[in-house]
Amino acid sequence: MSESALRLVWVYPDLLSTYGDRGNVLVVERRARQRGLDVARIDVRSDQPVPTSGDIYLIGGGEDRPQRLAGERLRADPGLGRAVENGAIVLGVCAGYQIMGHEFVDDRGQRTPGLGLLDVWSTRGEGVRNVGDMLAEPDPRLGLPTLTGFENHQGITHLGQGVSPLARVTVGGGNGTGDGTEGAWRDTVFGTYLHGPILARNPGVADLLIKLALDVSALPPADNTWYDALRAERIAAVQQPVQ
Repeated sequence: MSESALRLVWVYPDLLSTYGDRGNVLVVERRARQRGLDVARIDVRSDQPVPTSGDIYLIGGGEDRPQRLAGERLRADPGLGRAVENGAIVLGVCAGYQIMGHEFVDDRGQRTPGLGLLDVWSTRGEGVRNVGDMLAEPDPRLGLPTLTGFENHQGITHLGQGVSPLARVTVGGGNGTGDGTEGAWRDTVFGTYLHGPILARNPGVADLLIKLALDVSALPPADNTWYDALRAERIAAVQQPVQ
């Protein structure tokens, strides 16, 4: 492993990879290599310690019991928290997003502590489950185009004063609070309910993670032909009027 390689850590693929979020790892890896960067990818299973020296950490979604198990093991392992203290970049999706907050509701209906990496907390909604394509306009400070993705959750995530919404929903449920927010972010830590996977539908988010990890304001151009076609297809499908 080269010391100059971009160190990409995929956290608990054995527990949190139910909804195709493995694609996020593949996209970051490819987007980095397209820019001539060496990538050292580390897949960390739930029986292994999380390394503290990674540059980008990705956490996927999962069902309620695997989410509880992942939360328990991450609370017992200081690696991810120490990595964030060292300036690492983290993206958590759905269950991973909830785990990064202060607490979430587990498969037994109990309030379970999270990692406290984001000032959010999650409860379980009583109404209709949020399922379907979502469109959202990201925080302008992130310099990203419209976000597209697929949500499948009944969680309601409340944002505290220590975070900003990742985006404002135009189609879909987002955080489920009714205030139109989707996801949350603070400094180098990001959470979202967007699957799809999110980075395949939104390569600009992958590039943002890489730029933050490298501490640069721009990256060399990369081929976006496939991504642009996918984005156009999914955005058009959501915007079509219901017959």
